[in-house]
Amino acid sequence: MFKQSAQHVGTYYAATYGPIPLRPRLQETLDCDVVIVGAGFSGLHTGLRLALAGKKVVLLEASRLAWAASGRNGGQALPGWSCDMPPLEKALGTERARRLWDSMVWAAEEMRELPERHGFDIDYRTGALYTAVLPRRVRQLQENLEEAEHTYGYRQLSFIAQQDLPEWIASPRYLAALHDTGAAHLNPLKLAQGLAGAIEAAGGRIFEQSRALDWQETPAGYRVRTEHGEVRGDVLVLACNAYVDGLDRELSKRLLPVGSYQVATAPLDPELARSLLPRGTCAIDNQFVPDYFRVTPDHRLLFGGGCTYLGGIPKDVPAATRPYLERVFPQLRGVQIDHGWGGHIDCTMHRTPDVGRQGQKYWLQGFSGHGILPTLAAARAVSDAILGDADLLGLYQGLDNPRFPGGDQLAAPIEAVGKAWYRLRDLF
Repeated sequence: MFKQSAQHVGTYYAATYGPIPLRPRLQETLDCDVVIVGAGFSGLHTGLRLALAGKKVVLLEASRLAWAASGRNGGQALPGWSCDMPPLEKALGTERARRLWDSMVWAAEEMRELPERHGFDIDYRTGALYTAVLPRRVRQLQENLEEAEHTYGYRQLSFIAQQDLPEWIASPRYLAALHDTGAAHLNPLKLAQGLAGAIEAAGGRIFEQSRALDWQETPAGYRVRTEHGEVRGDVLVLACNAYVDGLDRELSKRLLPVGSYQVATAPLDPELARSLLPRGTCAIDNQFVPDYFRVTPDHRLLFGGGCTYLGGIPKDVPAATRPYLERVFPQLRGVQIDHGWGGHIDCTMHRTPDVGRQGQKYWLQGFSGHGILPTLAAARAVSDAILGDADLLGLYQGLDNPRFPGGDQLAAPIEAVGKAWYRLRDLF
């Protein structure tokens, strides 16, 4: 499924960023301490932490920096993982799962501080709403609040009853919500470019349009070959996520690329835009296939709500998304949509992150559509292990991420049938 491109797709982020820096292709042979394949959030966070620790780091990106999910996502920095905590508790026990959760809380605070520390802006805004459409999922919100407080010591959540929701969201669709003051929303492309600049300021090197064709383990370390160059490093980090493809067949068999898409409206009247989410939060519901949305600094609504387990993206993303947007905000019926785009997220069987090592080869993948904070938490685990402390990485390696059944041809159809059942449950 790999697609190489010299340009970003037509996202709101790319269209409004201004001139996007173009970094060189690799056209030489380099030696380094750590070679990282993939310049999305996983690779960038790992690269920055290692470069700041004094490691000689080279990042290779097949297309453009943050070309895939890292530059296209909904921009919601939500503490936690796509799988929620039960699979982590089952695999690790409550005490060890708590240690992973604490690392996620660290990631939320680190995300708040990173831009200021390194001198770049990401349009950071605090707060998220987790909303419920169904009565049984109102109970789920209440249970989540109790578990967060009593099991994980997380006291950033507060319950919002239906009668109080108009103060938070101008939609008749929801029955209740949780407000999370530890969450945030941001511009992901600005984040990626800021991280890249910080890596380069620390001495790291980034090459775009430099697809890794293959890698080999040698007595001296690892060798990664591109079309016009080669990088030799003591350590290899694969941070390709949904696009690992044939570069590492074993890792790719543990992933299912799932299509996801969203839109951005034309700029709204500022008063109307502020009225949609009066407290300036982002929002996501707790349906199996969630709607998620937020208002941008230039008064647009960014709205996502669809996914395709067979991997395709609708030909007309605005038309496919409009019914969901208008279901949430009927007052926007007929609103002009300026941008519609999609991409692929890297889902694992249990939606648990797949982060680990084999020798001096490390990998980060499987964030399953929920990656802004989880990639940072995982990058901490990987970079700490490379620097000599494998404690956090050992927790991730305690998670079970099996291959998808059915092989390359049948995995997606089998998964699609299973997920159809959960979609039906979203109705009742």
